[in-house]
Amino acid sequence: MKILIIEDESELAEVISSYLSRERYVCERAATYDEAIEKVGTYDYDCILLDLMLPGGDGLSILRELKSGNKKAGVIIISAKDSLDDKISGLRLGADDYLAKPFHQAELAARIESVIRRKQFDGNDVLRFEEVEVDLHARMVWVQGEEVVLTRKEFDLLLLFLSNQNRVLSKGALAEYLSGDLADMFDNHDFVYAHVKNLKRKLREMHYGDYIKTIYGTGYRWEH
Repeated sequence: MKILIIEDESELAEVISSYLSRERYVCERAATYDEAIEKVGTYDYDCILLDLMLPGGDGLSILRELKSGNKKAGVIIISAKDSLDDKISGLRLGADDYLAKPFHQAELAARIESVIRRKQFDGNDVLRFEEVEVDLHARMVWVQGEEVVLTRKEFDLLLLFLSNQNRVLSKGALAEYLSGDLADMFDNHDFVYAHVKNLKRKLREMHYGDYIKTIYGTGYRWEH
C-alpha cells in the first residue's frame, strides 16, 4: 500500500513516514504545493495525507485537482487549522477524513486503514475470491482454508491484483506500486517478475485457481 505525505514540516513528515513504513506502507513525501501537484499528477496512491498550509499554494486546491482528475486515492486532511469551516470545506470537496494536529501516529494509521478499506474494498476487513481469503487487518492469506505465508511485497501485490481484477497491470505500474518513486531508479523491472513469480508459486502450491495471468510484453492480469 502506497501513501503520499504532503506536509511541509520536515520533522513531522519524517516521523509519519518512519511510523507508516514500520506499518508496511510505501511512503513518499512532498513538502511544497508544486511538488505535491507533480506527484499526484504522475503517480497513483492508496491514500494521501494532505496538509492545508503549504509553501506555494493551498492544500484544498490540491484536493480539487485530485477530484477533477478522478484519482481513486483516499484523502485524509492533517492540519493545525481545526476550524469547523476548514473541516467542512475539505469534506465537501471530497476528503475522506480530517485529523487535527497534534495526533497520535497509531490513530493516523487506523484512519488510513479505514479509508483504504472503504475506498477499495467496500469497507470489508476480509476479502474473499473463490478459494482465496485475505484478512486486511491481520495481513493474512488463506487458500482453501490453509494459511499462505507471504512477504510484505507479495501481500501488497495480491491486494493490488484483487482490487484491479480483469485489468492489465504493466510492469512499470507494479514497480512503482511496490517501490514508489524509487522505481524510476531501476534499469529494469526484474524484481517485479521475481515477486510475481514467488506469489504465483506460493498460491499454486496451495492449489488456487491460477488467476494471475502473464500478458506477454505488457504485464499481468488477475482474471476469472
